Amino acid sequence: MLSKCLLLLLVSILCSATSAFTPAFVSAPSTKSNLPPQRQEVSSLKMGFMDDLQGFVKKFTSSASASHILIKSDDGFSKLEKIKKDIGDDPIKFADAASEFSACPSRAKGGALGTFKPGQMVKEFNDVVFSDEVGVVHGPIKTQFGYHLILIDERND
Repeated sequence: MLSKCLLLLLVSILCSATSAFTPAFVSAPSTKSNLPPQRQEVSSLKMGFMDDLQGFVKKFTSSASASHILIKSDDGFSKLEKIKKDIGDDPIKFADAASEFSACPSRAKGGALGTFKPGQMVKEFNDVVFSDEVGVVHGPIKTQFGYHLILIDERND
């Protein structure tokens, strides 16, 4: 908790410092810019910095919990499509299917993987969990481990 507070304080200081030294015409939002090309470039650099900073902060403050069903065989995609059709978005049916079909040790917990932060899972898995709709079964998704159905249980941004 203390580290989260310190991180937010640092972000606040950086944002204040950036805006304090930036002329008003650079930071003023507009859809049609009357700025010379050099000033437009400065403005886009500032926005890029803020996007990077926001992504950095999000890595430390975001978390999600999800469940999955892993099929390692070559026909995993078609098997998971059939399972997905049978279970819909029902979390109880998902947990039952994970217990029956998943090749992951998490099958003992209905496929539950617990809580994790951005970047802790492989990219394909991470992209789904931290951008797609919560409470919906996603997939099949291919990763280096095989094919997955993913149920995002919760996400805190």
